Amino acid sequence: MTKENGYVNNAFNEHQDEAVPNGSRDQNQSEDSDSKAIEQSNPDRLSWDKPIEFLMSCIAMNVGLGNIWRFPFVAYENGGGAFLIPYILVLMLMGRPMYYLEACLGQFASRGNVKIFENLAPALKGVGFGQLVGTICVATYYCSLMAITLFYLVNSFSADLPWASCNPEWDSVEWVKNDNITCIASNSTSTVSNTTNTTSGSEMSSAELYFRIDVLKESVDISDGIGTPDWQLALCLLVAWAITFGVCAKGVQSSGKASYFLALFPYVVLLALLIRAVTLEGSGTGILYFINPKWDKLLDAKVWYNAVTQCFFSLNIGFGSVSMYASYNGFRHNVYKVAMVITTLDTLTSLLAGTIIFGILGNLASKMGVEVSEVVKSGGTGLAFISYPEALAKFEAVPWLFAILFFLMLFVLGVGSLAALQGCAFTVVMDAFPKLKIWHVSLGTAVGGFVIGLVYVTPGGQWIFSMVDFFGGTFIFYIMNIVEVVAIFWWYGLENVCQDIEFMTKRKPGIYWRVCWCLVIPLVLICVLVYFLATFEPLKYESKDFPVKISVWGWALLAFGIFQPILWFAIDFFRKRKTYENSKQAIQSMFRHTHWGPKDPKLHQKWKEFKILRNADRVLKLRGKTRDKICVLIGK
Repeated sequence: MTKENGYVNNAFNEHQDEAVPNGSRDQNQSEDSDSKAIEQSNPDRLSWDKPIEFLMSCIAMNVGLGNIWRFPFVAYENGGGAFLIPYILVLMLMGRPMYYLEACLGQFASRGNVKIFENLAPALKGVGFGQLVGTICVATYYCSLMAITLFYLVNSFSADLPWASCNPEWDSVEWVKNDNITCIASNSTSTVSNTTNTTSGSEMSSAELYFRIDVLKESVDISDGIGTPDWQLALCLLVAWAITFGVCAKGVQSSGKASYFLALFPYVVLLALLIRAVTLEGSGTGILYFINPKWDKLLDAKVWYNAVTQCFFSLNIGFGSVSMYASYNGFRHNVYKVAMVITTLDTLTSLLAGTIIFGILGNLASKMGVEVSEVVKSGGTGLAFISYPEALAKFEAVPWLFAILFFLMLFVLGVGSLAALQGCAFTVVMDAFPKLKIWHVSLGTAVGGFVIGLVYVTPGGQWIFSMVDFFGGTFIFYIMNIVEVVAIFWWYGLENVCQDIEFMTKRKPGIYWRVCWCLVIPLVLICVLVYFLATFEPLKYESKDFPVKISVWGWALLAFGIFQPILWFAIDFFRKRKTYENSKQAIQSMFRHTHWGPKDPKLHQKWKEFKILRNADRVLKLRGKTRDKICVLIGK
């Protein structure tokens, strides 16, 4: 170990032998030989046929349902045009640096996220598995949204959209009778229209009743269970997973080919919808309503919290999918350019979607003679399957055609995102068992996803959806993102990361990247988590409290995800403790990054030589410990 003026550097000693007792040298040699055997057993790891397929796959992955149904209303509820200020700041200071980092890590190591952390240090293996748990949760409920989308798509092939008018049979539904629900036909352009229930009570659009009764077969109470899967939605779920399996059957060899269509087709539909939206009467009012800034919102902590949440989830940060796709790149691929393009395009697409949606809502407000705020619904699942269908039903010219285009676009967006989520799972398996056939692993993950997804197409499925989204998606990713940043920059080290990126890209990260990675991102993420916990409220669905047993399952799912790092640390510790004299030596061995580096042996050797020279130059500068850290932070 080299020490100079208080500066200790392990970066270029990590591969050197140490005197260790009790046969631990033999253990280390055994681990090295095992690692080499794995590398040699899979010398020809899959890669993209053409470099542009990586870009197209990233577009298909990142431009998803969240851009279309979530961003416009998150922006509206958090200050309209003023929300763009915190969102763009978060994008520049957190989203873009994290996206670039994850892409660099995947390309540098040529491995999926679990292997990235395991090779960085065996003690960190659980970080990758924690991310994987969250990714599996998201993938399973994401496909249930695709199943509902497919259901709507099939039923859009009708001159009269089934959700456009009231169905007399809905009057016989128990909760409709109990709550005295009055159905308002969605194809009406007035605030008072056709009803199938003349008694006084609350009003509900035919689009919402169709969604809750005909599509979900929704149960208003799950205290007695969630029920059995609906066969129609189960069939749609099967088709969705079958199509995704077809895209991923040969790994990136097949998904890369499909990415051209998955990335470009949604923009064709968006362009058609944009032209239609801006030519509608009153569309300008709706668009201005969307972008009109409410400056007082900038002082609200919730706005900044929502900006971070929207940015990270829109860019798939922390899911492992960015590093997974990048791991199939050539080592010298220009990942910097791709990161810049994707992070910019993702934001522009969100703004485009907002313009379209609020242009349509402005037209509806004009026809109904009300303010835009009165036709704005809340975001989330209800927005995609209630607000949008209701708006489409009010189109005077060929509403079925626009419904087909809209739901086809949503489904294609879903396939692109789900292919990336599924890819994370089978890449982890392929990295661990490289001799398996890709299509076998892809089929296994698809079947597993389908079986788990059946729970979401039951009458109580939306309750489970909300629970898994909150505990298995949002909560886990907050914590795993913090652990990821701390492990990479505060343990492996900022300078080591920057040297690795410089060796790979021939581009030295400047002060912007360094300050964002080491200071801004971890501090803001910690603040976000604190705010999240401080404002935490018991989970509800449609303003109803969750049953205790469902909440318990949610907390159990959360614990299973966030304790993965501790679980895998314990497993590795007890395995290594048998070969070391004491616990201290076993723990030290778990934090060595012995197997970290480029996968290609020649590149690995050049990288080690590069690291030795770089760190030798750093030691020769004779800087004190504090001064050295400051110089590293500013890239000097």
